[in-house]
Amino acid sequence: VIPILWNETIKLFRGGMPLRRHWAHFRYYDCSFTGSEAVDYLHELLRKNYNFGPEVTRYQTLQLLRKFLKAHVIEDIKGRHGTEDFEDSGHLYRFPTQSPLKSFPTKSLLRDSGDLPRLIRWDDYEELPLQENMAPVKSVLTSDLWNKRHSVAIGDVHECKLIRRKEVTPKQVDHIWKSMTVAHLQDALGLKTLEGVLNPELVNGKHIVHNVFSVNKTGIVVLENKAEDMPYWVISAMKCLANWPNGNGSKQPVYPGFERDVLKTVADYFQRLKQPLLTFHLYEVFVNILSLLQDQEVATEALRVSCLLLPPPNRRRLQLLLRLMARVCQNPHLPPLNDTIPTRTLMIQMFSHCVLSSVDDMDLDELLSTKLVTFMMDHYVTIFQVPPKLRSQVEEHMSHLRRVQIKYAGSDTDFSSSPAFCKHISRVDSEEQKVIGTQTPLQELLEGLIADKELPAKDKRKRLKQFEKSYPEVYQHRFPTEESKAAVIPEKTPRIKPHLMFFNLKKPFQPFQRSWSFRA
Repeated sequence: VIPILWNETIKLFRGGMPLRRHWAHFRYYDCSFTGSEAVDYLHELLRKNYNFGPEVTRYQTLQLLRKFLKAHVIEDIKGRHGTEDFEDSGHLYRFPTQSPLKSFPTKSLLRDSGDLPRLIRWDDYEELPLQENMAPVKSVLTSDLWNKRHSVAIGDVHECKLIRRKEVTPKQVDHIWKSMTVAHLQDALGLKTLEGVLNPELVNGKHIVHNVFSVNKTGIVVLENKAEDMPYWVISAMKCLANWPNGNGSKQPVYPGFERDVLKTVADYFQRLKQPLLTFHLYEVFVNILSLLQDQEVATEALRVSCLLLPPPNRRRLQLLLRLMARVCQNPHLPPLNDTIPTRTLMIQMFSHCVLSSVDDMDLDELLSTKLVTFMMDHYVTIFQVPPKLRSQVEEHMSHLRRVQIKYAGSDTDFSSSPAFCKHISRVDSEEQKVIGTQTPLQELLEGLIADKELPAKDKRKRLKQFEKSYPEVYQHRFPTEESKAAVIPEKTPRIKPHLMFFNLKKPFQPFQRSWSFRA
């Protein structure tokens, strides 16, 4: 990102900087410009450019031109560069004839998301012991209610066991938060891979979990080890400025310029830190977010996820610093903190390098940090909130791991395991997989029903007929002809009902006659 911005800035500067004839030492120099003219033009150019914004100061512009001179983007009229110092004066400069653009390595072939940390799955389980004095569950269900609720009840319910994953350990919880946060970050940045932006191995899952759960009522991170926190005198100084004029809890005497001395105390502490608050190894992550600032919602989401990766002490310091900067800029009762520089510009200029910088002093470090810190200061309340979507995804996955599952005897298939990643397929493939994935277990169920020798023939015919009605395609595939059906399904044997009588209709009916004799 930085080489691209560097080259774009140079192209705009070289393409628009007014050049004319200048006189110096009784000579004239065509296609030249003075140092002050360069500062004026480039300052206005940077302020209007969205990549940098109106917060860019003249001093920052001067620093960039000094880097231009050192990198031989410009040279003085005698052709000197590198060792000379650029001056905001009438000293004459010109553009060299050779190209000053930087070459940067092309990205390697994009890899898939396989290098992301893999989620924990149902690869381990334990049987749940049956409670004492509990009647065993019957293996055969013939209830009509079960039939109605489950569309069709066919055959015996095989013996099954309740299983669950072993208790999820804190280490596994950290890993789940890490893997899902890194995947969420890649999606928020709109990248197909994090190669060259973030090494997932450097992400600490414990930091993420701490930043999510170990917070106070206002969302500020609470540290377990107080030795990692800022010194008490720094926190007191920050409270004094943030709540001015009611923040002087120590009741120290207030004198003219007191607030400026307090600000200097806070600035000295942050400027002496060994690393910027956003850390060196996350530098490329936050620089990539600069390209998303045009869309406030997208940029805020990316910052939410990225700030979860910070070590808890860094996140706490950053939260308190940005809150201080915002309150100072919005406080109408606070006296001016500088005679010439507006308070907002002063705060950004004073602390931006403490928030974002690279290990090696990059060419656009100061301008990029100014742009990013300005956005973070204006949205500090929302960027330190845990992304709701990420939280819900993690909670859902954790709930899945702890959920009791039913496992049938002889079945090694785990239908409840959720894949770590999904692949987009066409509608045709989806319908084909749906048919295949549904028919296979139904075919096995039909074969089991046919092979069941303990099931009475009457019940077997009844259930096969019910199966045919519910799943005609599977049934027709198994029995394409009547002969195939007759070879498997027992035929119905006719029975003579005892209450029916048959008569020979060819002979007339002769009633039974009996003679009766009576004695006198």
